[in-house]
Amino acid sequence: MGERERGAAFVVQPDEGQSYWQPVPANGYAEVLVSKRNDPSIRDLSAGIQVIAPGSYIREHQHGTEQELLFFFEGTGTVLVNGEEHPVRPGSMVYAGHQNTHKIINDTDRDLKMMWVLAPGGLEDFFEGIGRPRAAGEAAPKPFPRPDNVAEIEANTVFASLDKAD
Repeated sequence: MGERERGAAFVVQPDEGQSYWQPVPANGYAEVLVSKRNDPSIRDLSAGIQVIAPGSYIREHQHGTEQELLFFFEGTGTVLVNGEEHPVRPGSMVYAGHQNTHKIINDTDRDLKMMWVLAPGGLEDFFEGIGRPRAAGEAAPKPFPRPDNVAEIEANTVFASLDKAD
């Protein structure tokens, strides 16, 4: 029996990933911890964390062919999956298969923190496209708008059209 070539293996510590401040309405930041950028052999997923600022939200969206897992580890909030409201708290997990709408709302005065996994990957390209580079420990910028070409960025990354505005 022949030996198989090993895939990538590594450990990423806090604040070692590529990190981007996020525009309104999410504010906060996203940090990409595992993606094709760590190693080109990683094609089937990307993963990281996202911090949603108090009183902010991630717009309703859906992915065309991707599956997404969201694991909440700090704070509380609400997630809408296909229009159905669910509370989230540390330990809550959401699975959204392709073509399922989801929206994450932080309706508190504390950060809402989650880990995300997208399979196959590509969310890192979206965060880079709409965000601004973030260095660990720096103060959050004033809220800033999404880029004018956000629809193009979404279409070229991992999002499927909702055919409505939010």
